[in-house]
Order: sequence, then C-alpha cells, then structure tokens
Amino acid sequence: MPNLVNLEKVSKSYGVRILLDEVSLGVGEGERIGVVGRNGDGKTTLLNLLAGRVEPDTGRVSRTRGLHVGYLDQRDLLDDTHTVREVVLAGKADHEWAADATTREVVEVLLAGIALDRVVHTLSGGERRRCALARLLLEPDELLILDEPTNHLDVEAVAWLAEHLRRRTSALVVVTHDRWFLDEVCERTWEVHPGANGAGVVDSYDGGYAAFVLAKAERQRQAAATEQRRQNLVRKELAWLRRGAPARTSKPKFRIDAANELIEDEPPPRDRLALERFATQRLGKDVVDLEDVDLVRGDPSAGSGQRRTLLRHATWRLGPGDRVGVVGVNGAGKTSVLNLVAGTLAPTAGRVKRGRTVALEHLTQDVTPEDPEARVLSTIEEVRRVARTAGGQDLSATSMLERFGFTGDRLTARLGDLSGGERRRFQLLKILLAEPNVLLLDEPTNDLDIETLTVLEDFLDGWPGTLVVVSHDRYFLERVTDTIWALLGDGTIGMLPGGVDQYLEMRRTASSEPTVVVPPPAVEVRAPASLETTGVTTARVGGADERAARKALARIDKQLERIAVQEAALNGELAAAASDYTALAELSEQLRLVQAEKEALETEWLEAAAILE
Repeated sequence: MPNLVNLEKVSKSYGVRILLDEVSLGVGEGERIGVVGRNGDGKTTLLNLLAGRVEPDTGRVSRTRGLHVGYLDQRDLLDDTHTVREVVLAGKADHEWAADATTREVVEVLLAGIALDRVVHTLSGGERRRCALARLLLEPDELLILDEPTNHLDVEAVAWLAEHLRRRTSALVVVTHDRWFLDEVCERTWEVHPGANGAGVVDSYDGGYAAFVLAKAERQRQAAATEQRRQNLVRKELAWLRRGAPARTSKPKFRIDAANELIEDEPPPRDRLALERFATQRLGKDVVDLEDVDLVRGDPSAGSGQRRTLLRHATWRLGPGDRVGVVGVNGAGKTSVLNLVAGTLAPTAGRVKRGRTVALEHLTQDVTPEDPEARVLSTIEEVRRVARTAGGQDLSATSMLERFGFTGDRLTARLGDLSGGERRRFQLLKILLAEPNVLLLDEPTNDLDIETLTVLEDFLDGWPGTLVVVSHDRYFLERVTDTIWALLGDGTIGMLPGGVDQYLEMRRTASSEPTVVVPPPAVEVRAPASLETTGVTTARVGGADERAARKALARIDKQLERIAVQEAALNGELAAAASDYTALAELSEQLRLVQAEKEALETEWLEAAAILE
C-alpha cells in the first residue's frame, strides 16, 4: 500500500524544547490512525508537519503529487461576514444540496438547530466548530487530518461521526482524547511522548485504543523486567565497591566504570499527576431531590418560539454515593439541570430540596480564570496553605500543586498563561480543597489528555461522595458512573438501564419514525405502511382529532404524574431494602413494570403531540 505522506528522520523544536526528534513514519492510502499523548508533547505539531503547515528543522516530509488534504484545526478559519450556507454549502440553495444524500446527512446531524442563513459571527464557539467540521466532511479529500473533532459534539453526534468516517475511503489521522471514538474508528495508534533524552518520539501500535493499552502494557512489562535485571546488577556492583577500605585501592578501574555507568543509566524523572483524595465531609442520607420541577428557559415576555421547556413535572432524587451520568442532545438542558442541582438556577415551578450535610462543588465548562494576573501558588495558598488527605497526611500548597502536575516554573505562572488542560487541573484542585461530598462535573474531559483522564478516573474510583457527570465522552461516562439518565427532549429525565447504547437506540428509533405533516382541517391523511405496521394510526386530521389529542395529552399527563410518585416511592423502598435480597428482587420487578408503563405512556404522548404540531 503506497504512502500518501512520509516523514523521514524529522525533527522539530520550539525554543530549547525538542518536540519531535528524528521521527520516521508514514500514512498509507485508506489508513485510519489515532494520535495520543500528553498535552504539550507534540501531537498538533505532528499534524501540522503531515499537512505541510510547518516545515521540519531537519529531515524530510514527502507527499504524493496532487494530494488533497483536509485539516480540521482547533481554531476555525470561517469568514465572520458570511452565512452558514455560504461557508458550509458554498451558497447552494436548499433544493441543490438536499438532492445529495451525503450532504443532507451531514447537514441534518452537524447543523441541527443552526439556521443556514445565520451570519457566522452570531454563532457560538460550539456552533462554529460544527460548521467547520461539516464543511470539511463535504470535501472529497484523500487525507483527513482532524484535531479534536469530537469537541462540542454530543454522544449521538460522536457515534454518527465514527460511522461516517468508517464509511469513507480517505485516509485519516485524528488527535482526540475520546477513547471510545479511537476504538471505533482507528486501525493504528501513534503515541507521542518524550524519549529517554526528553525529546519527543512517536511509537506505533496496531489497533485502536484498547489494543494500544494492551500492547503498551506488554512493552512496559518487558521494560520492567529489563530494569529489574539492571537494578540487580547495580546492587551487586555497589556492594562490591563498598567493601572495606583496604581492598578499595586494588579494585580494577573497569569495575568502577561499569558501576558508574549502571548508576548513570537511571531514566529521567517524569512529571506525574496524582489527584490526592483530600478529606471529605460526611454526607447524610438526604442529598438533592428535584420534586415536580418545571424548568423553562428564555424570556417570559417572548413568544413560545423563544422559550424552551427543559423539564416538565420532573422528579429526580440523588442519594448518597450515587454515581450518575447525564446524556442528551445539545440544547436538551444538561448544563441547566446541573445548575438546578447546584442551586445557581431556580426552577420555574416545583422545588429543589438539598440535605443539610451537603457540601457541593460544581466544575463548570468555563475555564476562564477570575484574575488572569494572579499566580498559581499564591492563589492556592489563599484557599488553603495546608490540606489533609484522606489518609491523614498533611500537604503544603506547593506539594499539592506538584501532585497536580504543576512543577518548576509552572508553580509561579500567571493563571492567564496556563493552557486549557492546566486550567482544568487547577480548577479540580481548588474544588477538591473545599472537601465536597457532592461533585457536579460538566464536560470534565474537555482540554484533558488521555493520561490525565486515566488519573482522574482512578481518583473518582475511590471517591466516596455523590457524583453527577455531564459528558460527551462515552468511555469516561461508562468508566466512572453506575447509571445513565437521559434528557429525552419532552420535559422528562429518565434512567436508562441499557446505558448509552439504549439512549442511542432510542434516538435512532425516534429519527427513523416518519413525520406526520398536518394538512388543513377536514383533509384525510392516510398513514404510511410503516406506521400502520407499528400500530400507530392517523385517520382524519381536523378539529375533532385535535380535540381528542388535547384530551389524550391531559389524561396522559395525569397518569405520568401518578407514575412519577410510584417510581419515587419504589426507589425509596429499594434504598431502604439494600440488604434484603428477596425484597430487592420484588421491588425491582415492580419498578420495571412501572417504568415500562411510563415508557408506553410517553410514546402515546408523543403520538398525540405530533397531531397538534
């Protein structure tokens, strides 16, 4: 298989730091390669070399003649004065671009909720990112280079993007911290990391992330065995050199030189991140309860089109030690629900009840420092000069920061000069110093590299409090939470026993159902065969049907309220019967039946609502 791009003994430095040192590798036709490594180790530099955006200091980069390369940068290059239609679809009218199935699919998924005639400068950062990705995917490039493509995508869009890239014939090189995405898409993994001399090297592994982890573990096992043998030799040589003074003068010089070489062969120390488990305040049995809550966002004086109902008569109870993941499409209200739990947002109706022992901390998506001129060490010292870990050890502010990856000159760096990943770690440290027993994490994986994510996951494994996580990173969600709850877009929040897989299946089913277009009154609409076979019927749509639909909605709303009370009571009984396995089995079956009835009613509610749309 011919290579599209070759790097031959390529080196690249910035200042005194050698990011890549004599790297040789290539990208073949149709290859799909994932790039992993710590933030700052040279992943983006490697992508820029492959794309021809930067030139190497030494070595050679060769490309196939006429190669078309598409590059998704972390910063988009969209023209602020143009419309979305102009930057993504080259100004094509709807009937032009909609005739192509691939274009239609990309627009429906990535530009959902974005009007094509909006001007680019009115878009949010996430919307701009999705526009840039959509434009790139519509180009017939032979090599796609993607730098963090899953940022600002929800779980459903990430799954779609993985499937889309698997269907393409173009080669792919992607940098991402989304390990599920790496496993789904990539056939080879490159790890960028410092070598023995501190300069950047690239190791290649067959397979996606899981295969990479297994292969790396095997390499480390072999390296550990080699290191153990070397340590044994060191001990022998040192023991020989330390024998009595009279014999030392007669020791052969070559033995002394051999011992010195063994000692000097120690690998350089590598900064390691260790999230310390600081003392956690005691948490009682009452944590946070959302009781019959309505949550409406938007200006109350605006029309209904300007307002969104995120929750309607929702009841949700968080207990001690619960580990909950929250999913939903962008705009479903995940961040708003976290703010509701945190107390920074009041419900439109209903109430949010918090236990008296709750010490809650909220990691938001905003990493902007309050004072960019403040210094790292002095800011932490203002919070706490000495902290006690869960193991009873006292740590100074400097020691705490070093364990969170802030060493050397980073201890006194300005907060405004920190990278996104460093700001995220700094936020985590400040939050943990408050000794919370309830943690709310809103997209915690943003700006963190995979190594830091694994450390964070290890920390959360032993954290004893209540945890609520909103994340598009499916691997992280499934790794640190026990249950998945979904905002279903109809004002409800429900638990999904099947996890993220069940959520994606529900979304696929919803998107595949035919849309019933309501004609003027008294016009008969026949149901498509697909609807008839599923038991969904539409007969005459007119005033009578609309009245019937409204009555059905009112009836279903009352039934759902009754079921919500039953569900809450059963959940309470389950918690109380934690040690009675017979009772647990009976209660679990009752809860399953109640949830099945609820699901059927929700389906009936959606069918009735479709008539009134």
